[in-house]
Amino acid sequence: MAVTGFDARLEQPGLELPGPYPPHDPLVAVVVHGGRARTSGQLARSHDGVILHPGILGDGVSVEAGVDAARWCALNAVSVLRAELGSLDRIDRVLTVLGFVVSAPGFTQQPAVVDGASRVLVEIFGAAGHHSRSAVGVAALPRGGSVEIEVEVALR
Repeated sequence: MAVTGFDARLEQPGLELPGPYPPHDPLVAVVVHGGRARTSGQLARSHDGVILHPGILGDGVSVEAGVDAARWCALNAVSVLRAELGSLDRIDRVLTVLGFVVSAPGFTQQPAVVDGASRVLVEIFGAAGHHSRSAVGVAALPRGGSVEIEVEVALR
């Protein structure tokens, strides 16, 4: 049986999903309720589970590395959504993205960093991947991660 729709887009080069890496108990990776699904915060984990680009943006971590971290965060979010839903084709559209960026004092490029997540969601979901978003600077994230992303989607 051929894969169609959003799942088929994962066959494009560079879109292989890592994980999924569920959070520790009592948390869940995805809550499905009222026609929506929302992920827990996802860090930039590679295919082997290693945190990519740890540290502080503007103090040792470049904007380019932050963009890559945000991309991996979004791929991890899509991975847990797919695991929970069984197929990305259950998703009607991406609603919102909340991005947290560990930031040195004076660092103001959080939106540029979180663009990495936004771009990969549009790569996977096309027009349905366009979303509202917040990009927030924070002092620290779990496991030393530099970026954490949450994604909320509407379901078919």
